[in-house]
Amino acid sequence: MVLFLLCIKGELEGVDTLSLIKNANLCFSVRNPLSDYETREKIVFNPSETLEQDESDREPPHHFAVKWEGSKKFSTLVVLDADAAKSALKKGKKKGKSGGDGDLPRDVRGEDSGEFVPVLAMECRGLEPYEFHPLGNEFRVVSEGGTTFEEDVDLSEGDWADYDEEHDASVSINDFEAKIISV
Repeated sequence: MVLFLLCIKGELEGVDTLSLIKNANLCFSVRNPLSDYETREKIVFNPSETLEQDESDREPPHHFAVKWEGSKKFSTLVVLDADAAKSALKKGKKKGKSGGDGDLPRDVRGEDSGEFVPVLAMECRGLEPYEFHPLGNEFRVVSEGGTTFEEDVDLSEGDWADYDEEHDASVSINDFEAKIISV
C-alpha cells in the first residue's frame, strides 16, 4: 500500500478558502507501477461512494479498481477520510518516510496563495495516480467576505473568476496547478 497526496496551488485573490466538494466526481489518470505502458487515462470516481463488492471479496471497500493485464488481483484506490489519512501518515513517519501533520489534507487558505497544499489522501495498491484532471464541479470557494461559490467553479482551464456582489469584491484563482506526491 502506498499513500498519495493530491496537492493543489493557485494565485488566490479575494479567496478565504478553496476546498474539494466531498461528493463531487474526481478525475485522475493512473498507471501500473510495474509497467511503463499500462495506463488508464481520465478515470472518474466519487470519493463518497465505494464500489459494490461480492461477499467473497477479500479486498477492503474501495473507490476504484482495475485489473492489469496478466494480474490475478485487482489494483485498488481508496480515498481516505481525515482520521484514516492522519493514521496512514503517522505509519509512514514511523517507517522513516516524510509525512506529518503538515501533510494532512486540508482546505487551501488565502495565505497559501502560490503554495502547494495537500487536499486529498489516497491509499493505492498496485496502481499509481499520476495526473489530476479538473472536471469543473469539484471545488468550493469561500470569498474573504464569506460568500460561497459552489456552482461553476471550473478550474479545468487553470483560471476562475467571479464577483462577490454582497461584499463588492472580485474573487479569482489564477495559475491553478495540481501535483500528486507519494508519501
